[in-house]
Amino acid sequence: MTTATAPRFGRFPVRVLLAVTVLVGTLLGALLAGASPAAAHAALTGSNPKDGAVVATAPKEVTLTFSEQIAMGDDSIRVLEPSGKRADTAKVRDLGTGGTVAYGVDLHSGLPDGTYTVAWKAVSADSHPVSGAFTFSIGAPSSTTVALPEEEAGGGIVGFLYGVARYVAYAGFVLLAGGAAFVLLCWQRGAAVRPVQRLVVHGWVAMTASTLAMLLLRGPYTASGSLADVLDLGALPAVLETKTGAALVSRLLLLGAAALFVAVLFGAFAKREDGAEKKDLSFGLAIGGTVVAAGIAATWALSEHASTGIQSAVAMPVDVLHLLAVAVWLGGLATLLTALYRSAAVERRAVRRFSTVAFTSVVVLAATGLYQSWRQVGSWSALTGTTYGQLLLFKVGLVAVMVGVAWISRRWTAQLAEVAEVEERTEAAEAEEAAEKDKAAGASTDPAREAQLARQKAAVATAERKRNRDADHERSGLRRSVLAETGVAVVLLAVTTVLTSTEPGRTEETAKAGNAQAAPAAPAGPTEIRMPFDTGGPSGKGTVRLSLDPALSGANDMHVWIESPDGKALDAPEVKISFTLKAKEIGPLPITPDRLTAGHWTASAVQIPMPGDWQVKVTVRTSDIDQTTIDKNIKIG
Repeated sequence: MTTATAPRFGRFPVRVLLAVTVLVGTLLGALLAGASPAAAHAALTGSNPKDGAVVATAPKEVTLTFSEQIAMGDDSIRVLEPSGKRADTAKVRDLGTGGTVAYGVDLHSGLPDGTYTVAWKAVSADSHPVSGAFTFSIGAPSSTTVALPEEEAGGGIVGFLYGVARYVAYAGFVLLAGGAAFVLLCWQRGAAVRPVQRLVVHGWVAMTASTLAMLLLRGPYTASGSLADVLDLGALPAVLETKTGAALVSRLLLLGAAALFVAVLFGAFAKREDGAEKKDLSFGLAIGGTVVAAGIAATWALSEHASTGIQSAVAMPVDVLHLLAVAVWLGGLATLLTALYRSAAVERRAVRRFSTVAFTSVVVLAATGLYQSWRQVGSWSALTGTTYGQLLLFKVGLVAVMVGVAWISRRWTAQLAEVAEVEERTEAAEAEEAAEKDKAAGASTDPAREAQLARQKAAVATAERKRNRDADHERSGLRRSVLAETGVAVVLLAVTTVLTSTEPGRTEETAKAGNAQAAPAAPAGPTEIRMPFDTGGPSGKGTVRLSLDPALSGANDMHVWIESPDGKALDAPEVKISFTLKAKEIGPLPITPDRLTAGHWTASAVQIPMPGDWQVKVTVRTSDIDQTTIDKNIKIG
């Protein structure tokens, strides 16, 4: 045997590495996933009244503006008086216009002065629960008996368990899809190897159990947060009507098809002897398995990050490819590690095939990951200044470490002796020699004794094969390097799970920008602008005076006065107004005011969805044929 020249890992450091990576992976996948609601996916970008605002008179309603689509019920926004009594009508209204996501709730009349608490909860478009609370005051701040909720939506023990189930679902998919791909693409003889079979079946069981757990946990995860509600099947129909519920049910149905696939792979395919028939069956299994695996991956893509935000039609198939590449690479590593430690020697050609498959997976992973990073982060500042961006950088670092360890594995593979055929011939010779000895000694008349001898011989043969494998330095070096890769993969999968539960960098920066705009104190009174006009006809000159009160996002009272050059009221036949926020591509939002008196038009509850520098266009008609349109910017909020 040639002397190994590739680097070697000592036994003790490798065992320590495995223990540490498994521990870190479990903690990241469970604890961080359970704490992830603190980083919500739909961010509150504005409110009217604003957080901490002091208003002179009681508002007619409270409005909230969000960064993306959300699902709200009638009890999703609660406004509480200082005494804790409900101040709202419990009827949430959708006020979204022009791509803006805004909701409002009407308040009761005659509200007393003091500090009011607004608490809200919803489910964002990417399936994650979000919540928050803030206060505003009428007249002057006061003491209040209402305590702001300390726990975010989706937190507590239910959030922890839901996060664990998500991690187990990802891990199960990796073992199921990646293990099957390793057998079909790299090592078809492995279909008859019991440890490999158990690995893939355990992946199916883990994924099925975690999916069922997520279905039961989904209701309290997005609503009450109480563990006692997990077994309340009355909430299950409402869960099934949601996008996430439909995705989980679809995943269970696809797992039924996956069970049939696994049965054929480890049954008929493993027992098939004819080469041509086995080749045809492997082609059919590859096609069917790819369809089922892509369908399972799509249940994540259709209900989480990829399904919302920019370019979702492109992002969803890209996300499916990304998940498949992760499964083939990491699941193949786990299967190779199982084969190296628990089964007869895996052939060098199988390891080399997996090396090619893994390289292709890494290329697909890099290309799809680059697109996903741009879509979810969007800027260098978000890459380094947001939680999502920092986790993404950590994930890229882990991938780089795995690629480096894989390079070491390739060096071991190049020196790997082809020992499988030698072992098979040795086992056959040993079996033949044992049979000759039994024949020479004469058949035993004691069946129990024969069975005991057979078990002893099998145990001795297994121990001898293990000693032979351990004595192969190249194979031992490959086992240790693959073990290191798998250990890093555990942490990588945990970080990936946390990323799917973390607010994307784009959303976080949008929320920060909205909060920065909301920071200045709100103007205490109406904002007014003046615009001269000339329609070109008789008595066509004058001035438009437009007033907005309180000039904040949400509902506003608008008054328009048309005056002639001498300052008298000009009774124009028609006045039209529109608002446009060019910076956010919102609008124009048309408004047709009502004529109150000669030269005076008004409109109540004019909805301005968000703060900004809005362009106001006013069309004035002074006769049947004479009209003009003038515009001016007005600062709102």
